[in-house]
Amino acid sequence: MNELITPIRTKIYIIRGKQVMLDRDLAELYQVDTRRLNEQVKRNSDRFPDDFMFQLTKEELENWMSQIATSNKEIMGLRKMPYAFTEEGVYMLSSVLRSPIAAQTSIAIVRTFTKLREFSLHYNALAKKIIELERKNDKQFKEVFKILNGLVEETKNVDEKVMGFLKE
Repeated sequence: MNELITPIRTKIYIIRGKQVMLDRDLAELYQVDTRRLNEQVKRNSDRFPDDFMFQLTKEELENWMSQIATSNKEIMGLRKMPYAFTEEGVYMLSSVLRSPIAAQTSIAIVRTFTKLREFSLHYNALAKKIIELERKNDKQFKEVFKILNGLVEETKNVDEKVMGFLKE
């Protein structure tokens, strides 16, 4: 099962600010034709509201292709703009694609999204700690610079006294 998680992670993209998977990648994972996957979705359209799935625009498709360096050969089969499924849409797919492979694939996808969410939580917590350290250290550095500036001023004063003494 873990061998599925890595390939799944590479098929999750950010489109419209959401983590999504494309119909053709899901079809490959579920081992069905993209056409069959989309047929099942259309037959069960009431289970796939706009926040579960949407169709890419031409601009979104071009942007996606440029980000992943898709070759013309890979996109030749695209006759329609692909559908993107959010995490919830992917979960809903498992209820309309009924097969042992679909069940195992859905479990792997759920685990992948969970791991990404956990990573995101840890990343956000780490980012907050770094910001706190920067703020704390800014105060400490200000104190250090204040002390250093004081030492520089004292050195200047000593230098002036020494120079004045030498002139006498």
